[in-house]
Parts: sequence; structure tokens; C-alpha cells
Amino acid sequence: MGTVTALSEPLAKVVGGTTAKVMADHLDLRTVGDLLHHYPRRYAERGELTRLAELPLDEHVTVVAEVADARTHTFNRGKGQRLEVTLTDGSGRLQLVFFGRGVHHHKRELVPGRRGMFAGKVSVFNRKLQLAHPAYELLGADTGDAPGDGGAAAREFAGRLLPLYPACKQLESWKLAKAVALVLDSLAASGWTGLIDPLPDALRRERGLIPLPEAFEKVHRPRTKADITAAGDRLKWDEAFVLQVALARRRHTDRQLPATPRRPAADGLLTAFDSRLPFTLTEGQRSVSEEIFADLATEHPMHRLLQGEVGSGKTLVALRAMLAVADSGGQSALLAPTEVLAQQHHRSITEMMGDLAEGGLIGGPEHGTRVTLLTGSMGAAARRRALLEAATGEAGIVIGTHALIEDVVRFHDLGLVVVDEQHRFGVEQRDALRGKGKRPPHLLVMTATPIPRTVAMTVFGDLETSVLDQLPAGRAPIVSHVVPARDKPYFLARAWERVREEVAAGHQVYVVCPRIGDEDAKEPAKKPGRRAGGDPAGESAEDGKDGAGTDADRRPPLAVLEIADQLRAGPLAGLNVAALHGRMAPDAKDEVMRGFSAGEVQVLVATTVIEVGVNVPNATVMVIMDADRFGVSQLHQLRGRVGRGSAGGLCLLVSEAPEGSPARSRLDAVAGTQDGFELSRIDLEQRREGDVLGQAQSGGRSSLRMLAVIEDEEIIAAARAEATALVAADPTLEDAPALRTALDALLDADREEYLDKG
Repeated sequence: MGTVTALSEPLAKVVGGTTAKVMADHLDLRTVGDLLHHYPRRYAERGELTRLAELPLDEHVTVVAEVADARTHTFNRGKGQRLEVTLTDGSGRLQLVFFGRGVHHHKRELVPGRRGMFAGKVSVFNRKLQLAHPAYELLGADTGDAPGDGGAAAREFAGRLLPLYPACKQLESWKLAKAVALVLDSLAASGWTGLIDPLPDALRRERGLIPLPEAFEKVHRPRTKADITAAGDRLKWDEAFVLQVALARRRHTDRQLPATPRRPAADGLLTAFDSRLPFTLTEGQRSVSEEIFADLATEHPMHRLLQGEVGSGKTLVALRAMLAVADSGGQSALLAPTEVLAQQHHRSITEMMGDLAEGGLIGGPEHGTRVTLLTGSMGAAARRRALLEAATGEAGIVIGTHALIEDVVRFHDLGLVVVDEQHRFGVEQRDALRGKGKRPPHLLVMTATPIPRTVAMTVFGDLETSVLDQLPAGRAPIVSHVVPARDKPYFLARAWERVREEVAAGHQVYVVCPRIGDEDAKEPAKKPGRRAGGDPAGESAEDGKDGAGTDADRRPPLAVLEIADQLRAGPLAGLNVAALHGRMAPDAKDEVMRGFSAGEVQVLVATTVIEVGVNVPNATVMVIMDADRFGVSQLHQLRGRVGRGSAGGLCLLVSEAPEGSPARSRLDAVAGTQDGFELSRIDLEQRREGDVLGQAQSGGRSSLRMLAVIEDEEIIAAARAEATALVAADPTLEDAPALRTALDALLDADREEYLDKG
């Protein structure tokens, strides 16, 4: 083994080329630092047995357990042998299965009473959880000695808390532990000479945090639970602080950029618009608008995140900001993720403005501007007209999809960019639009997905945050129910009766499916699963009830085209049922949406193309088929499409997930609360941190491996304050070279670009 002195050294120098390649290919671990930052998933105490009853299906796991029973069976007329070993922990049982030549060897080792670590992929056979041909390492029944280690080293190993690492089939947890030990011993022998500590000494001492070498030693080879806590506190601070410094530098740089101040005229377009509003703004809408107007009036670009509950009036707040910019002679661009949403925004904004959207037209009002739509599928003549209105400045508001970003699109004086549902866009798309201004335009990012404060401080840490958590007066509540289609098919039949009742009362209904359907046209619609009417489609009532909480029958998700046909022919026969999905021609989509908005279409069967922004106040029922196939936030978004008028809303979450399964628990949580911020916490707790932190946009690994953005709110808030103060005093980090180096090491080039442009 070569001696290592720096975290940047390749792993091959320590663990050998073959093992290093496995680590790189399967765990994305390439350097000494990567391995040291690959922290244990959890720790097993000596004497503690893993709760086998909670093992996840289809995942590679490492368990510490005891052999309860071992039996050999013959098959193929005695020519073949199979060893079945039962592990236990008091809460559940797990079966190990071995075939072939090694059966006799495994039988000698795996005798009742022996304990060890076992690693493999969890599967189900004959309704029993099992690991087929698992790798294992035994611990002595009394001393904890690992066979073959002998003596003091093995006893010391058994006396420690046992780290269990995120592993893979090709490299078990205990092999990772041995590689980490090699690295730690080598770095310690070199006196940790090449280690770069990102935390300034004064900050570390003030916060009572242990030195970095000690943190690495204690997180990987803890002797007590206090060691794990001390190491976690230190390593979480590293991650939070480095990320917050990067965001603080971004905010500092943005404040140095020049921007044109945009102020509403005393008796201009905004005043005229406000005077015509048929309702009073909520207190939240007024206060958030004042925050935005104050930002727009400065000589540096606004960077603000506007988040809030579904239906809280974000579009109205954004429109008032765009009218203020129009008052100052500037233009605004509203970037929407889909054509349906862009068309909906165009329709609702022109309706809200009335003749104020006819600026420059004969007979138009004194204070007015043009609202122009620009999408990729527009006809040539309409497209030329839209491009001309944007370039000449006739259009004070230009609404569109990614078509706005094309090189041919020019603005006369772009003053504000509004990005709706920011997570739908890549960094390059947002940056390209912001680059179309003569000077950097102001930026307002809207999201209808409520974001916990800690996530806002990490994902959107370079933006100031405004929150709308107050619904407009008169907005009726939405009642939500889970419809267990498999266990109680008559519930689904009753759901379609409720739909007919709402339509008879003059209201309209959405039915959402996860899939379009025509890509599977050759497959029969009655795959194992249920028809829309709630009657069995040929499968046993026991299918999928193995208790694992999975979609055991593996049927494809329900599809728009199939369900629409079934509803027309079955429970909703006689009603005007239309389909809407993303692969329809733009004119056809717009025609369907216009028909639904006008009340001609009574039931709209759609994909999540209607998830955000679509506003039809007469729609009162949302039926979500295969609801367990959607995320928590997405379900909350879909539910927000109904109850937007004076009539109450009803959301029915149709699912075949068995009661007690994780999927069913998720649906019960959505049905149990309308608090989007509470649901966002649930959603976040169920997902990997990397997904939340924009990993998909940055293209790189998440830099957060220890920090949990929900649980560690205090650390993140404190790190943000410390980072802001440090960057204000030393923007270039001239006095903190180690921190500067750590930024380069922990934030790869793609992620730096993401932060720079985001």
C-alpha cells in the first residue's frame, strides 16, 4: 500500500487498481477524500440485531443477525443441493439460500447461534424475504472475533460500534470499512500533513467543533455514540458552511451588477389595473408586492423567490410586478414550462387586464400595453408578429415557453424575467433569457411547491425569499379521500357516481393518469389491474398483497387514452369526456382547454400537463388514478386545480396500494392535510437529499452527504449567517485560502456553474 498524504490522491494508491475500479464504477468513489466522505449509513452495536421486519425489497442491504436454523435440501433426484439458512432478530426472519459446490462449506460455518454480517439483495420467494447467495463475515459468538483474524485485532474490531456503509453487490460494507481503515492509518502516519480544513480555526473553536482528522476517525471508527455525534456535528458544519459560502459569494457578486431601476408611475398602468380589481388584495399579496417593488427600484438586479400555497395568488403578484416594469418603459418575459401553462397564463393575464392589454391598439386605453404569446408551435405569421412586438417594445409582457430563449428572439428593453416553476428549467435556459437584457434584468422565480425554510436556504440560497401562505377570501376548502380500488372496488364505483353528481350540478371534473397510453396500444387495456369502473380485470384478489408494499403485479400505470375510452363506455357514458396530454398538437390542446374552460367539456382526462397554473374555477373534482405513482408535492399541486371558485373541492386519490404500505401512508398524509409546507417536509424526508439540492440541474454528485436539510435547520441558518459575514468582510476569501480550496474540491465545476447561473 502506498502512503497517502492528501484527500485528492487516487484510491488506487491505497486499495489497489481492481478494488479502486469497482469503487469508481459502482459507488462513484475515486479519491481518498471521496472514500472518507462516504459515511456509514448506520451503526450496529455489539449485541444489537437488525430489525429484519423493516428490510426494503429490491435493495442491496447489510444486516447483522443470528443464525436460527440451517437445513439442506436435495433436488433433481438428489443431484443438486440447496442450503436454506434462517436468520432472526426477534422482530422478523430472513432466509439465506445457497446452491452448488459451496453448500457444504457454508453449512459448516452457518450453524445456529453464530452471528455475522450478511450482505445481498432482498427478494421475495414463497412470500418470504430472502437473500440469494449473500456475502457474509462471521463474528465470534462470545468474543466477537472475526474468523481468521485471531487475537487482539479481532477483539478490538468486535468491541467497537460496527459501521454499515452504503454498499453494492460488488463490494460489501465490511470491505469498505477495511479500505477506510487503510486510508485513516496512512493519513495518521503522515500526520495528516496534506489535509485542508475548510473551517476557519476561530469559527471551529467558537462553535466547539472537533478538528477534522478527529472527525474522520470518529465517524468511521467510533468507540461510543458520543463519538458519532461529535463527528456528525463537525462534518455537517463543513458541508453547510462551504455551500453557504458559495451562495453568499453569489449574492455578493449579484449585488455588484448594474441594473436599471424600475418604478411604477404615479398614475400609470399599475394604478389603473389596481383600481379595476373586483376584490381586495390579501395582506400577504400586499406585503410581498412591496418587497418586490422595493427590489425593482434598486440599481442592482432583484433575485427573489416567490413561493406559496396552491391558489395563493402568485400569478397576480407577478403580474403587478410586470405592470410596474411596464410603467417604467421596460418589458417583462414570463417563462412557463409547458405550452398549456403558457397559453393559460396568457389567457388569464389578458382576462385580468381587460382592455389594459390592448395598448397601442385603436380605441385602446391611455394606460395599456400589449400581452404577447410566443411558443414553439405557433404558425409562421403569428410567430413573426410576436417577435416584432417583442423587438419593438410594443409588447410590455411576453409570455412563452423555451421558445423565448431562441437566438432570434429580441427584446427592446427587457427589465424583468419571471420564471414559473423554476425546477422545470435547466440552468442554461434561465441564463440565456436573462442574457437578453441590455443590462442584467431583475429576476422573479415562482414556485407553487411550498419549500421548507432550510431547503430555501440551500437550493435557492442566492435568492431572497417571499412567502404567500394566505389564501384569497372566499376560497372554499378541498376535501380529500383515498379510494382503495383493489380492496374496496365499490368505493371506486361510488367515486364515479360522485363525478356524475357534480356534473349534474353544473360543475366539471379532472381525471389524471400517470401515462398517455398510445405507446402501449398493442397491449390489452386489461393488464392485471382494475378497470375504471372498479370491477376486477381478471386478476386474483390476492395479487399484490404480499405485504411488501410494492406494485407486485408490475402492471403498467393507468393511461389517459384507455381510461377516457372506459369512462365514455362505462360509468360516465353520456357525459362529454375529453382527453388532454403532452403529445397532442398545440391547436388541439388549446381547443380542449378552451372547451373545458367554457364548460363544454364536462370531464377532462389528462396527464400532469394540468399540474400547475391551469385555472378553471368551475372545476370541483380531481380524481387521480394510480395516485401512489405520484410524489407528495405533485399530488398537492394536482389537488390545487379544484376548489378555485366559490364551490368546495373534492380530491379522490385512487390507489391499489395495500393498507399499511409506504405508498398508502404517503397518500393518507396527503389526504390528511392541506398544509403544503407540512407535505413538503414529508416529501423531502422520503427523497434523497441530492434530488432536492438540484443535482439533476448541476449534473454532479450532491455535496451534502452528512447534512439533512430538514433536521439540521439550526446548523444551516447559523452557517448562512457566518458565511454572509465572512464574505462581506473578505469577498475573494484572500484570508481563507483553505476554504477557497475546499470550495473547489467540494463543489465540482458543473455545480459551480449551476450556482453561478441559478
